[in-house]
Amino acid sequence: MTDDQRNNPHQRMHPHMVECAAEAARVARGVAAGQLSAPTHCPGWDVRALVNHWVLYTSHGLEHRALRKPLPEELTARDFTADPDWARAYADQLDRAVAAWDDPAVWEGEVDLGGGTLPAADLAGMIVKEMAVHGWDVAAATGQEIHLSEGAARLVLDVVETHAELYRQYDGFADPVPVPDDVSVFQRALALSGRDPRITGERLPR
Repeated sequence: MTDDQRNNPHQRMHPHMVECAAEAARVARGVAAGQLSAPTHCPGWDVRALVNHWVLYTSHGLEHRALRKPLPEELTARDFTADPDWARAYADQLDRAVAAWDDPAVWEGEVDLGGGTLPAADLAGMIVKEMAVHGWDVAAATGQEIHLSEGAARLVLDVVETHAELYRQYDGFADPVPVPDDVSVFQRALALSGRDPRITGERLPR
């Protein structure tokens, strides 16, 4: 990576956004209707609740943040999984969201979150983290795997390390899970976010 790419968040992060969105769409397509009531790593959330959160913020929310528009109340209340073709709709919305961020100008300045602002690049990184980490949550609960490149995994770990305590203040993360030194970069990010990367599928608490 060149110095220009390191200093340009669009060049540095947008390819990882594209990758994580494609992987999220792939995992979504692998969720069977009968798995929507299955437990997840997120306390109190079954797969349906998790998917609705995931779809809302990583596709609709991602596009609205790029456009500097608030999420409509209709979207925040929608059960996306009520549509039997929700995974295809999610993939299409992810494409629109990722395209909205394929403009260097979108990565500049601040995004108004209603109760404060956040640099656009920081917010984009946090949403990419949501794509990947909640993508793993969905995959782990439905007998799938998620695959990230080393670069995308490093971005997710950087975001988790930077914002872990903030997430914990709002119960977004649990306490870190101890893992061996030889785990992958992405597994380290999962563990730091309070997830045990070794617990999947039928081993999840019900």
